[in-house]
Amino acid sequence: MDNLVNLQKKIVPEMTDLLIERYRILRQVSNEQPIGRRALAGRLNLSERVLRSQVDFLKGCGLLSYSTAGMSVTEEGNEILQELAEYVRKLQGLSSLEQFLLERLSIKKVIIIPGDSDREQVVKREIGRAAAHTLVSLLEEDKGRVVAVSGGTTLAAAAQNIRGNFPDVVVVPARGGLGDTLELQANTIATVMARNLKASYRQLYVPDSVSQEILNSILAEDAGIRAVVNTIKHADILVHGIGRADVMARHRHLPQPLIDRLLQEGAVGEAVGQYSDIKGCQVYMTNNAGLMMHDLPHIGTIIGVAGGKSKARAILAVSRATRQDILITDEAAAMEVASVMEKEEGLDRIPGL
Repeated sequence: MDNLVNLQKKIVPEMTDLLIERYRILRQVSNEQPIGRRALAGRLNLSERVLRSQVDFLKGCGLLSYSTAGMSVTEEGNEILQELAEYVRKLQGLSSLEQFLLERLSIKKVIIIPGDSDREQVVKREIGRAAAHTLVSLLEEDKGRVVAVSGGTTLAAAAQNIRGNFPDVVVVPARGGLGDTLELQANTIATVMARNLKASYRQLYVPDSVSQEILNSILAEDAGIRAVVNTIKHADILVHGIGRADVMARHRHLPQPLIDRLLQEGAVGEAVGQYSDIKGCQVYMTNNAGLMMHDLPHIGTIIGVAGGKSKARAILAVSRATRQDILITDEAAAMEVASVMEKEEGLDRIPGL
């Protein structure tokens, strides 16, 4: 396949952009079907005239179908979409980019989804699907029976898209609540994921960022919470989001003077309550009954999930702060992470790209 990709790039480079554009159309329709042409044009930032010619071609090939409700991907279209995924990754040089990050960040596996989730919601959902597929693969390989998950939109997408039959598995929230909307809270995501996996679940009814004194009092008085916390801290697999330090500090309602201090001290990334600078050094840690950064070395497999160019420095900071066995991100974030490391290492370009 690599030789075919290189030949296509050299002999018919104009075909690469066309193939990727049609792939994006199929992927977007697949995620939002049925969808109208005007809405689809807006999602993909294409003119309706350009889009019309492409969707008419895809319909003529039997890959799209029209109805009064909108466009949908046919069964053949779904098969083509799955087959195209790896080819598009190679066309865009994502395999080389994955290898570059894998080596520089000492990560066992890197999965990069084409696109930028800052600009396309479908990419965030694709990252969630990749996380779901990765987790199911680990469970099928008997890599763990206790799964801890964090909150957020990408993990919510993973929970919605995961399927399996693992009655011996227990899904738990990685940490206490952040005051998110219900659908994005770790407790809710753990529940949805467990139901879709036909697994059991436990919930942690302790708010995030409570004082150590209050936390100790809760743990001393409530045996049920102690049991849940013990299960969480002995998780075999952790699937967690990676956030920007400034966004997460405001999300956790930290005092403004503390937020200002964090940013002045160089905090750019946050995961499981730890705020880290670009070198991976801890700047600040919030209290919580669930997992904390010092617990992660005891977790069997850690899966970090985040996308969007805006999160690149956060991803780099967290990857350096603690072990990440698997990183699932998108093209825009990965390119920016690689660009930052290029500058640090004095490289002219990313090898292979």
